[in-house]
Amino acid sequence: MESTIVMINLFGAVALLLFGLAQVKDGVSRAFGARLRTGLATGTRSGLRSFVSGFFATIALQSSTATALIVASFVERELVKPRMAQIVLLGANVGTAVTAWIVATGIAWLSPLVILAGMVLHRSGSSSRQGGGTALIGIGLMLLSLHLLSSATEPMRQSPALGAFIALLDNAWPVALAFSAVIAFISSSSLAAVVLILSLASTGILSAGLIIVLVLGANLGGAIPPVIASLAGPAAARRVTLGNLIVRAIGCLIALPLAGYGADLLGTLPLTPAKLPVDAHLGFNLMLAALAWPFSRPLSRLMLRLVPEEAQAEGGPRYLDQQELATPVVALASATREVLGVGDLIERMLMRASDAFEANNLAKLKEIPSLEKRVDSLQQEVKIYLSKLGHAGLSEEDGRRSIVIIDYAINLEHIGDIIEKGLMPQVTKKVSLGLKFSEEGYEELRKLFHLTIDNLRIAQTILVTGDFNLARQLMEVKVEVRRMEKQSSERHLERLRDGRADSLQTSSLHLDMLRDLKRINAHIVSVAHPILDESGLLIESRLKGAAE
Repeated sequence: MESTIVMINLFGAVALLLFGLAQVKDGVSRAFGARLRTGLATGTRSGLRSFVSGFFATIALQSSTATALIVASFVERELVKPRMAQIVLLGANVGTAVTAWIVATGIAWLSPLVILAGMVLHRSGSSSRQGGGTALIGIGLMLLSLHLLSSATEPMRQSPALGAFIALLDNAWPVALAFSAVIAFISSSSLAAVVLILSLASTGILSAGLIIVLVLGANLGGAIPPVIASLAGPAAARRVTLGNLIVRAIGCLIALPLAGYGADLLGTLPLTPAKLPVDAHLGFNLMLAALAWPFSRPLSRLMLRLVPEEAQAEGGPRYLDQQELATPVVALASATREVLGVGDLIERMLMRASDAFEANNLAKLKEIPSLEKRVDSLQQEVKIYLSKLGHAGLSEEDGRRSIVIIDYAINLEHIGDIIEKGLMPQVTKKVSLGLKFSEEGYEELRKLFHLTIDNLRIAQTILVTGDFNLARQLMEVKVEVRRMEKQSSERHLERLRDGRADSLQTSSLHLDMLRDLKRINAHIVSVAHPILDESGLLIESRLKGAAE
């Protein structure tokens, strides 16, 4: 009976830890989701920035799995290079290890205070503050679970059955590694597995070598859930998650025979024995990052061979199932997914135009016409699909949602036209004629390009979440874009009056690109209109804009 109670307490504490991790992830996603995704997408221009982006994103989300899936989706959309994605995941692995190390610093006594602060913040009303409050509550629950884990494992010191099991694992390290990997896989968290190992190690029943082996297994098992989650995805996404699993597996295979030497080495260092699991976890991931980083490029090439691109017909809808029309809620969700795909195509078109503008490379523009055709086709398919849904009789709320999706699809199609018929010829003219903007004018256009891409990513999030604060933020950005366009035009005219030759050569081109980027942002911001209209703020912002 006593052993049953111990196991219930143990599993309950682990469940609380996993729930706390989920709360942190959900809270941070609500409070900073759009900024995190934008930061990950834009923070991968170099190896060091990629590593740091993965590190901080994982500390914020408390999940290397979430970071892996986000980065995999960016690789799929060609926003992140495959090599940089592998470095991001090396940073994510270190981020998870640092989180475990911080959690184990003996601050569990802070849990009531952190939970109280989270509850106060959660009741503040603001969506972003509620998300921050949820994250704080999750952190408090994680700290509380550590205290419960410590209490639950205390009776295990004198358990003959557990002693026999630990002795078995200590004499069969490959079995111990597999056992720990299964625990990490089932919990979908290497952090949860390491914290459990930490609690068992505090009882003094684990040898130093076995602790290291169990930590290796936790690292291996934690890399499996992202691979499974991306199995149904495109080849580009599967390459990223599988590459991370291969890196961890190779690291574990190399480290397993050396676990005994590693235990002896750690024993000579001024480290606390009770914290050996988190020290070993951090040390392993730091060494793995240092060793794997130089091989990120060959690894990307290897993954390209192991997971070849699938031959598939492009252009057709992926989610518009005619059978789902009988269930409006499901059909609307599928239409939303399809329109998000259209938004991804537009983002790719903007990225191609921006890259060609900055690198003076016309090859980057070649894909734009074919992408624009896909945008036209898909937005037409969405409109036809939702028009069929209207015949079935929708509720008022579903009817409004249907109109929002259609309006967004139409605005995306307009953006595609502006890119193909406006920005693409303008960039082509710049490159083919060897025109050079003034340093100031070039920087103004470059910033506006990047702001436009960031705004599109926020609009994609708003379409799914309907977040009021993000909608208001996007509407405020519209005013900022208008201000940037006006100031850039005025500065350009000043340069013309000063007789600047570079400004004279690119005068019409500069003003045309400003106008088109402003028009694109106006279409992007339209996704916020229905949300602000319901609160009455849309009329106010339009009147304010007219007054300006």
